[in-house]
Amino acid sequence: MSVVVIANPKGGVGKSTLSTQVAGYFASQGHAVMLGDADKQQSSKLWLSLRPPAARPIKTWEFDADQIAKPPKGTTHVVLDTPAGLHGRRFKDILKLADKLLVPLQPSVFDIFATRAFLDELAQNARAAKLQIGIVGMRVDARTLAAEKLKEFVQSLGLEMLGTLRDTQNYVHLAAQGLTLFDVARSRVERDLALWQPIGDWLDQA
Repeated sequence: MSVVVIANPKGGVGKSTLSTQVAGYFASQGHAVMLGDADKQQSSKLWLSLRPPAARPIKTWEFDADQIAKPPKGTTHVVLDTPAGLHGRRFKDILKLADKLLVPLQPSVFDIFATRAFLDELAQNARAAKLQIGIVGMRVDARTLAAEKLKEFVQSLGLEMLGTLRDTQNYVHLAAQGLTLFDVARSRVERDLALWQPIGDWLDQA
């Protein structure tokens, strides 16, 4: 079983967008997927409730809000959306379950500053040292100076910048239908799927 945790203690960075898209990616590969939501806002769980029956199945991972248990058997890939402000014991409990950690990051000084503290905390965690950690730039125009600065920041920490996702209404419109880029005709979202290619390659690594 592969468990991918999406985490960044700062709110509004795109954790739920990234979580649902990763779950959709795994489902498009034919995997048995579960999507868990540890955030009180339950955005990912709401998204699942909107998902049409004809779409590739993604199951809900139900768990106690105060006690993160191991994912149930009968699934091959689990994605866990986490809340803003994640830290301390709860953060450590979630890391124990993870095989991969994806950190969404926007190219603003406020997001970078807030995320730096989180990444420093990760560096001091023995369990995190055993994880595959990837950074995904959210709402980024790869041609801008901001994108270049973001890449330099990530590289300075010795982490891997997997790619950047552009600011597009495709994510908004698809989310409202419980869908992802991987559920619709490629011609509709070809530009975005190209940006996802390196992220997908990383997710597929054992």
